[in-house]
Amino acid sequence: VMERVDGTVPPDVMPYTFGDNWLFDATPEQQRSLQDSTVEVLANLHGIESAEERFAFLAQDDPGATHLERRLNHARDWYDYAREGHRSSVVERLFAWLDDHLPADPGPTVVSWGDSRIGNIMYNDFRPCAVLDWEMAALGPRELDLAWLIYSHGVFETLASMFEVGGMPQFLQPEDVVATYESISGHTPSDLGFYLRFAAVQWCIVFVRTGLRGVHFGTEQMPDDLDDFIRHRPAVEQLLAEI
Repeated sequence: VMERVDGTVPPDVMPYTFGDNWLFDATPEQQRSLQDSTVEVLANLHGIESAEERFAFLAQDDPGATHLERRLNHARDWYDYAREGHRSSVVERLFAWLDDHLPADPGPTVVSWGDSRIGNIMYNDFRPCAVLDWEMAALGPRELDLAWLIYSHGVFETLASMFEVGGMPQFLQPEDVVATYESISGHTPSDLGFYLRFAAVQWCIVFVRTGLRGVHFGTEQMPDDLDDFIRHRPAVEQLLAEI
């Protein structure tokens, strides 16, 4: 039985970037307090000592020489399951790039939360009071969680732009997140471009899976191009154009 915690969660439906919610309406100082204290949660989690020994049960059994490579292969297996025999050129182009740019030295192994986005945190007075949704927890490099935090906001920001509503362009900017994390942890994140693209491919798989599920239940029409299910496709195409 878990202890009860009272707090507020940034909304997913509609995304907090769309406006008309407590986070969007907060002052810049309050938004920055939430941002920095969230990064502090990651730094403290990653600071747990002897992670590989104490949390060996979180190691994934997918093939690979490192925890990062295993995470990548796990995502590839997930894509093969999610696509139901269809093909996504966007996903496969991202995987090809990731395979060619796998960091030679991923750095220290830490406990990786996995689904490290603000929609999985309860806040009280703009500071975290509960960290939720641990089903993606695993062992891996620090940058996995940092990139997921940054990119997940980017997905919502892209959707806000596409629908011409709201927008929080100043929030969770990569340079700010990295600087705060470095000041708290003493660790300088590296290869962030790789990890942001790894986050991107996983978000694409999420949208492919939910789109095909919608087709199954009759709430979606099957598009001619599977990539049309990727809701934030313009941002992904921009990432692909840069590689």
